[in-house]
Amino acid sequence: MSPWAADKKGCLQYCRHFLADNSVFHIERCMSIMQSGTQMVKLKNGSKGLVRLFYLDEHRTCIRWRPSRKNEKAKITIDSLYKVTEGRHSGNFHRHAEGNFDPSCCFTIYHGNHMESLDVVTSNPEEARTWITGLKYLMAGISDEDSLSKRQRTHNQWMKQTFEEADKNGDGLLNIEEIYQLLHKMNVNLPRRKVRQMFQEADTDEHQGTLTFEEFCVFYKMMSLRRDIFLLLMCFSDKKDHLTVEELAHFLKTEQKMSNVTTEYCLDVIDKFEVSEENKKKDVLGVEGFTLFMRSPACDIFNPLHHEVNQDMDQPLCNYFIASSHNTYLTGDQLLSHSKTDMYAWVLQSGCRCVEVDCWDGPDGEPVVHHGYTLTSKISFKDVIETINKYAFVKNEFPVILSIENHCSILQQKKIAQYLKEVLGEKLDLGGVLTRDSKQLPSPMSLKGKILIKGKRLPPFLAADAEEGEVSDDDSADEIEDDFKLKQGSSNEATEHHVESCIRKKLDSLLKESKIGDKEDSESFTIKALLKATHGGLHMNLKQNSNIKEGGKKSQSCSFISNFSKHKKNGRSRSKSQSIEGEEDGQHDASEKGWGLAHRAGQRRKTIKLSRELSELVVFTNSVASQDVLEEGSAGNVLSFSETRAHQLVNQKLEQFILFNQKQLSRIYPSAYRVDSSNFNPQAHWNIGCQLVALNYQTEGRMMQLNRAKFLVNGNTGYVLKPQPMCKGAFNPFSEDPLPAYPKKQLVLKIISGQQLPKPPDSMLGDRGEIIDPFVEVEIIGLPVDSCKEQTRVVDDNGFNPVWEETITFTLHMPELALVRFLVWDHDPIGRDFVGQRTVAFSSLMPGYRHVYLEGMTEASIFVQVLINDIYGKWSPLVLNPSYTILHFLGASKGRQLRGFKSLFSKNPKNCSVDTNSGFYIRKRSVSDHILRRTASAPAKGRKKNKMGFTEVSNNIKENEPDTLSLEPPGKRKTNTVLTRPLSMPVDKLLNGGLELPSCKPVNDPEEKGTELIEN
Repeated sequence: MSPWAADKKGCLQYCRHFLADNSVFHIERCMSIMQSGTQMVKLKNGSKGLVRLFYLDEHRTCIRWRPSRKNEKAKITIDSLYKVTEGRHSGNFHRHAEGNFDPSCCFTIYHGNHMESLDVVTSNPEEARTWITGLKYLMAGISDEDSLSKRQRTHNQWMKQTFEEADKNGDGLLNIEEIYQLLHKMNVNLPRRKVRQMFQEADTDEHQGTLTFEEFCVFYKMMSLRRDIFLLLMCFSDKKDHLTVEELAHFLKTEQKMSNVTTEYCLDVIDKFEVSEENKKKDVLGVEGFTLFMRSPACDIFNPLHHEVNQDMDQPLCNYFIASSHNTYLTGDQLLSHSKTDMYAWVLQSGCRCVEVDCWDGPDGEPVVHHGYTLTSKISFKDVIETINKYAFVKNEFPVILSIENHCSILQQKKIAQYLKEVLGEKLDLGGVLTRDSKQLPSPMSLKGKILIKGKRLPPFLAADAEEGEVSDDDSADEIEDDFKLKQGSSNEATEHHVESCIRKKLDSLLKESKIGDKEDSESFTIKALLKATHGGLHMNLKQNSNIKEGGKKSQSCSFISNFSKHKKNGRSRSKSQSIEGEEDGQHDASEKGWGLAHRAGQRRKTIKLSRELSELVVFTNSVASQDVLEEGSAGNVLSFSETRAHQLVNQKLEQFILFNQKQLSRIYPSAYRVDSSNFNPQAHWNIGCQLVALNYQTEGRMMQLNRAKFLVNGNTGYVLKPQPMCKGAFNPFSEDPLPAYPKKQLVLKIISGQQLPKPPDSMLGDRGEIIDPFVEVEIIGLPVDSCKEQTRVVDDNGFNPVWEETITFTLHMPELALVRFLVWDHDPIGRDFVGQRTVAFSSLMPGYRHVYLEGMTEASIFVQVLINDIYGKWSPLVLNPSYTILHFLGASKGRQLRGFKSLFSKNPKNCSVDTNSGFYIRKRSVSDHILRRTASAPAKGRKKNKMGFTEVSNNIKENEPDTLSLEPPGKRKTNTVLTRPLSMPVDKLLNGGLELPSCKPVNDPEEKGTELIEN
């Protein structure tokens, strides 16, 4: 069965398990009622309920409501739905002033990446039941889809949505003016004459001058003709406009590097993607079908086999990177945001396998979970454990680590232990694993379905009958000294002074710590981000708590705001002066840091009392005092460090740190001064083998994108096997050649073209803004020696189908650690604007011609060719491009069709030689090389176009660029070399003399100049 096999019997077939309890008639009746609309009360924080008309759109793709200030943006897509719960489980129902709603009339819709909730109340239970049933049916259909079906569905939805948004007057038709506006929105820069011509060709019904949806689809296909893919098809089809079964198999084997390509597989491709019935009968794949196939999941850059577990899961836990969350319960910043049990459900189903639970004494003897010494809301510990128990193994069965930060009294610790045993039950039973080798940690496979409690254990010398004992109290909540903590108190001058002093110290510490902040994401660790996260949040907190009689919190909020207003003005100047002082006194600072560690070690440790009931639940993950820095102990001892302390250890005890990570677990969490819940760069800690790198999952951005890409490698199970050299033996991640005995990898990326790139998401003018000038940046994130970035030139005024045709090359020493990040930017005279990105682990890259779909976007993609070569010994394989072969086979007869694509696939890779005797030769790029380059066919705005023939372009390349075929560094004597290349195209015949190179000369026809080649 093909990997994209779709169920042809329609959407109902996706939901067989759901329809077991619901008849088709009942489901369709629910859909009809939902599309007709239902009046419901929408609950919001701190406001009265709003009566709104909720309805399911005609395409069954989103829930909408009206009236709303958001207009068309007032919607929730079915794709974004996480779950639907019946009853009054959300906090909004309990906080709402109007109070007692009938639970059978209430339900909550959870959606989005941050578990946003929509709480509604219907007028009767039947309406609520109808909506709950209908929404669960739609969600079940989406969850059962295969990748091809989802791709086709999202494309169809995108087409319908695009048509509806372009239909300004709502008559179901698009006139020529609406088409012009739509093309500008889609970054299409075509002459109006050409647009009118395609419009007239598509307008075939009796309503002349307008396009129906079906006609618009035809118009869109005409506009979206992919000449780069057409050229590729011509190369493999012997200049025909279609591929036979044999030619398709040849393409899949040689270029896409697919194994086990059978005739049946190729016929299946033709049957799935070919649109012409005549071509299907002939068993050939035409241009349109080939384009659909190339844009399908089968030709995505991500390896489809990596959607499932594909690594050895029988090694000790210390040999894996483990997806970890910091302060899992928080929905926003670290000072004021809400705590929700739903965050545990979300992160666990997102692949996270280590979650954090901060336990504090609560009212009525019931422990609560919240961020201590802050104004974050509190949730029940029992509710948290019940949520973890319910969702821990929904997506995969590999073990979950429960990191307990204990701040409770002995009585409430016993309550914690009681709830853990009652709720988790057999999931805590590790008897079968305990009988094995105790000198090393168990494997994820042996712990499937189990939950490990990470926490403190009573010392072994304590009497066996002792009910409690003292243990060290060092954890993330206590990274801030006592003077920094926000303690509850009465409204008096002393309390106000305390809070004021606390905030001042926070700001000063943030300034100092920002020196070692993530250089890749400078905006995530600044005073500006801190003020933005807290200043507005405190105003909101003050407003929400205006009716609360507790004067302590209110006075704290006022004190916070008054202090931030004082520091807001001079924060920037202080930052500059602080950085200057830091540069002058760098050595002094380093010595102070070293003294600080020793000083902390010499201090009397803080201790807390620990109950034996809770201690006995900790088996393989015993949290030990981090002052015992890197001392070798039991395999089950886990050390936790803030990013600051981990950075110090890397500088001072790198070798010990790496050896520790080969036998035991270490956990790295964000600095306590990241109060805006920003994230540090996890790659720096993965490079030294740290397993539990805890991030703030609620904060979307670059660092979470790296984290997602990292753990997608192994089926998103939350466990990724570390490279073997990191698990045993000496290893220095900062060396220029960390693995001299291992082969290296050469990654050659040919950035060919882009498709339907949107305007930047933060564009001030939105869809009315200028057509973008895109360029692509490719970044390697891995070991320091491997980390680098390259970019293409800028293409002016074309976001719909820009063509770059550029080749960039990278050499990787440890590819298993590397992430490849594709970024699309919009060039601006004063900077650049972010358009989109996609991050993929190097080990998940698929070779051949692939589409890189930008994350979170339906149609936006870039088209690339991926070549991966091993580098052994002295020489690296010379990778040749198929440019001459393509042009030779196509000849002059196709010149008119290839106008504007004269150099497609023609640029050779950059010098990528390796000399093991003299080290790696890496050509240093000059400053001018890094300046953004403009395409010859699309000059900068305001410049006159300068047409250049093919021979002129060739001469310029020869004059200005080094010989890209040379394998020797400058200054070395050239020697005869053996050129090797994987057999993929007739280039080998060309090198062996089997083919003659076509000579290039200008064409007499001025219209064809620079676009055709004439063979002698």
